[in-house]
Amino acid sequence: MTYEEYLDEVTTLLTEMYNLTDEAAIRYVMRAQAASFFSLHDDYPEMRNQQRAIHDAKLVFEQRNKSRPEIYRK
Repeated sequence: MTYEEYLDEVTTLLTEMYNLTDEAAIRYVMRAQAASFFSLHDDYPEMRNQQRAIHDAKLVFEQRNKSRPEIYRK
């Protein structure tokens, strides 16, 4: 998948796995991207796969949830 598709997949997984709103999941991914979390994914296409997306969604959620909990869907 392309880099953009990968980021979309991680965002979708965040909404599905953690019941986040779309807006909250997008913010999580944008913050992670701004912190260079996905830099290697851009350089190494083999990192952009479904299994890695699940792993990264968990990491992004755990890292961001510790310092700044988001609003969950009701």
